[in-house]
Order: sequence, then structure tokens, then C-alpha cells
Amino acid sequence: MTHLRPQAISVQAHLRDQVAGALRAALIAGDLRPGAVYSAPVLAAELGVSATPVREAMLDLAREGLVEAVRNKGFRVTEMTERDLDEFTEIRALIEVPTVGRVTASATAGQLESLRPLALRIVTAAREHDVLAYLDADHRFHLGLLALAGNRHLVDVVADLRTRSRLFGLGRLNEAGRLVASAREHVELLDLMAAGRVHEAEECMRRHLAHVRTLWADGRADGSANGSMDGSVDGTAAIGAPAAASRLGGR
Repeated sequence: MTHLRPQAISVQAHLRDQVAGALRAALIAGDLRPGAVYSAPVLAAELGVSATPVREAMLDLAREGLVEAVRNKGFRVTEMTERDLDEFTEIRALIEVPTVGRVTASATAGQLESLRPLALRIVTAAREHDVLAYLDADHRFHLGLLALAGNRHLVDVVADLRTRSRLFGLGRLNEAGRLVASAREHVELLDLMAAGRVHEAEECMRRHLAHVRTLWADGRADGSANGSMDGSVDGTAAIGAPAAASRLGGR
């Protein structure tokens, strides 16, 4: 009989999640560029781990549509076209705009107010240039709002769309203060919904998605510049070692 070691499995799974988080952060910051190919051993050396959890994490990102496997080379960061951006925005608008209207008409004041700390956290994170906190609060706000409609499949669809349309190079836009206006729209939306102004809330949601569409395009354009196919950018390593180590808790 085989004797498995649950603790070892748990540690390995935890490391895989940490590596995936570090790679997502690198994508968002623009350290990993759309169109560039990165090998697991090179990334593993940068992160200070073995190649195995990097490969496993990359497979997770591939399932999310963020990277694609390149035979005998590694993984290529997925590029988004203008058509992709338009189609993602169109689908989200078809789902989220009317859902916001329904929730405005049906949700209780308490349900809506429970989202206000997240809306305020989004604004604070944008002002403090904390892109990871911004994305986390933004994700939880939007999915929490949609969940009030009572359709978990709808929430799952939007969650998948949000993952696939992740903002590559968002860090640069964040540093330039480009996220603050979009962040404030979350508070405006919640105020309109709390006041029961259905049509205005729907229009605010539509405007917010259009704003996000512009940020997608700008982040993609900034994040695509100067990328190469060997996993390096401007002659430097794909992920700076100090930054990578901090994302993995110093591992």
C-alpha cells in the first residue's frame, strides 16, 4: 500500500498558487509582455523555485487564457486584439447593464451598502497606486454586485470574462494615476443604485465598461512595447529578482 504525505502535497500546492500569483502580478505590471515566450526554467530561476511549480502555474494560466503553450519552448503570453477587446466589452455590457438595473430595483439597502467598503477600497487603492489591491477589490465588488441577482452561472460567466481580459501592463497606467477616474465610478454606481435610480445606474454601468475598455487598450499598448520572443525585455531578465522574491514571500 502506498503511503502518501498530505503535508508535502499541501506545501507543493501552496507553492504552485504562490508562483501563479507572482506570474499574474508580473503580467499586470507589464514585466511579462504579450506575444513574448518565456521558459519555465528561466522563470523558475528568477523566482528562486524549481521549474515544476512554474510549469504547473503556467498551465493554470493557460486554462484561464492568459498564456498558451509553445512546444519545446515554453509559454507565450496571450495577445488581445482590438476585436477581442470590443467583443469582451459587448458581452459584459449585455450581461451587466441589465443586471445592474434588476439589482437596483430588487436589492435591499443593506445588501447594497455591504458593497460600499469595497467601492471605497477601490478608490483608495487607485490613489495609493496599489494595483493588486485595486484589482482584488474591483473583482470582489463587481462579482458581489452581480451575485445579488441570484444567478451564480451569470457570475461565473462574468468572472471568466474578467480573467481573460486581464489588464496586461496595468501597472504603468496605475503609476500615471489613470485608474482613479474609473475607481470613482464604483462609488457613483452604488450611490445611484442605493437611490433606486434604475436607468441612471444602468447608464453608469455602461459608461464604466466603456471606460474600462479604453484602459484595456491603453494597458495592452503599453504592455506590448519592446517585448522579445526569448523571454527578455530590453535586454533584461523577464522578472526582476527582488520583485519576484517579494511576491513569493522571499522564497
